[in-house]
Amino acid sequence: MIKKLTLIGAGPGDPDLISIKGMKALQQAKVVLYDALVHTDLLNYAKDAECIYVGKRAGTHYHSQEEINQLILEKANELGAVVRLKGGDPFIFGRGQEEVDFATKHNIAVEVIPGISSAIGIPSLHQIPLTKRGTNESVWIVTGTTKKCQISDDIIIAAQSNATVVILMGMSQLQQIIDIFIEKRGNNHPIAIIQNGSFENEKYIKGTLQNIIQLKEEQQIKSPALIIIGNVVEHMQ
Repeated sequence: MIKKLTLIGAGPGDPDLISIKGMKALQQAKVVLYDALVHTDLLNYAKDAECIYVGKRAGTHYHSQEEINQLILEKANELGAVVRLKGGDPFIFGRGQEEVDFATKHNIAVEVIPGISSAIGIPSLHQIPLTKRGTNESVWIVTGTTKKCQISDDIIIAAQSNATVVILMGMSQLQQIIDIFIEKRGNNHPIAIIQNGSFENEKYIKGTLQNIIQLKEEQQIKSPALIIIGNVVEHMQ
């Protein structure tokens, strides 16, 4: 029996944003292991598959990465083919490479079907151009919180640049992030925060580094949310 793991990027949330190739792979799936940020409507494509939720939320861990890896191995040995459905793109803060390495170590073939990362797709949906000629020359995609639950040192470096900075998993460090950027870019620098981007319950705010905390409290913006800092935020719709 040939054993295979297919990693599929589900996109930022809206189920219509998955690729056609990803949709076809779901239609052929025998078992689907899916994450918390995956829209469950996508499971309708996997009509003949066993669908197992292995999501993790901040503060509430249903499965550790080690448990997910073992489940991949168990189902690959049992059924041959395993589909791993991950929010966004598997290789943008999705721990996709860890699962690839585990599968390869256990002689499981791997196919990766890319997805639209929330870091790119969600700003585009709000007409925020992450790059704009004459405004910025690069985009930084940074995690706000490292595996040690500390702010990333790359945040400090990014703040010193002209770049648009997109921060994932940064809400628990928001005040510290704001303080760093105010020091480097000033109070009036544009920022947007988008919660549950492209889902039906999406919420968002747009402001400056000076007033964004107040706006966040007023609108009760929480995780999971994307933080976008840069002059391109002024184009947000």
